[in-house]
Amino acid sequence: MVTIDAQVHAYERDHPGRPWHGVLAGPPEVTGDQMVAAMDAVGVDGALLVSVHTMYRFDPSYAIEVREAHPDRFALVKPVDTNDGAVVEEIEAWAAREGTVGIRIMMNDEVSDDPADPGIAAVLGAAGRLSLPVNLLCWDRQEQAAAVAAAHPDTRLVVDHLGLQQPFDPPAPADPFADLPKVLALAAYDNVAIKISGACTLSHQPYPYDDIWDPVLRIVEAFGIERCIWGTDWTRAIRVLSYAQGVEPFRLTTRFDDAERALLMGGNLARLYGWEPSGRAAAT
Repeated sequence: MVTIDAQVHAYERDHPGRPWHGVLAGPPEVTGDQMVAAMDAVGVDGALLVSVHTMYRFDPSYAIEVREAHPDRFALVKPVDTNDGAVVEEIEAWAAREGTVGIRIMMNDEVSDDPADPGIAAVLGAAGRLSLPVNLLCWDRQEQAAAVAAAHPDTRLVVDHLGLQQPFDPPAPADPFADLPKVLALAAYDNVAIKISGACTLSHQPYPYDDIWDPVLRIVEAFGIERCIWGTDWTRAIRVLSYAQGVEPFRLTTRFDDAERALLMGGNLARLYGWEPSGRAAAT
């Protein structure tokens, strides 16, 4: 089974040549080499390397450097600015770059809450034309995500992190799955897939986090296993659990058979993003 993590981050230490805009939960640096070492330690073959918006905003230059150093292990996703008048040209250039497989919209306060916002429409229209999946961070904006999905049926949307807000520090929220019905409603749209990423950070129990399974399996049932993609959201989760603890519960659970696990932990990502790592698994 080829194992592919749907979302990891890498970043270098803050320095004047590439200054941080903000601080993400995690150590002072997580270089590409360090991320590869963490993956190797638990047998993860590859990952989608998502350029860190907190530190680098819309500048993917460090992620590009990491991918160039490890082209057999990473494919790239970058955040885009829906308020940028040149965003379509930026997406076109990004799609033409080797190793890129997607873009990301972070539905934060800087992004309009209007489902018909012309900037959002421009991004989704360009992504659909270029067959480029759009990762959508949409906690507290699930209804808007549904309207966007309906308006752009030819664009593949991939909902980040179960569509739910997740903690940077323990403990998990008192009711972390309160908005689950809004997430399940997104399954009605065939162009929407969902990342089962960061799920273990929502647990109120110690490893192996057995209390996550009822809501996670409701998501899998609603979307179907073929539209679900496992991931860790490493290193955002670092204060809550280790990288191995984000991987092993999905490998060890008996709630999926081997075929389902292979789809969830790599096969679906390879199909939906059109990419598969050629490194560790090919060599072993």
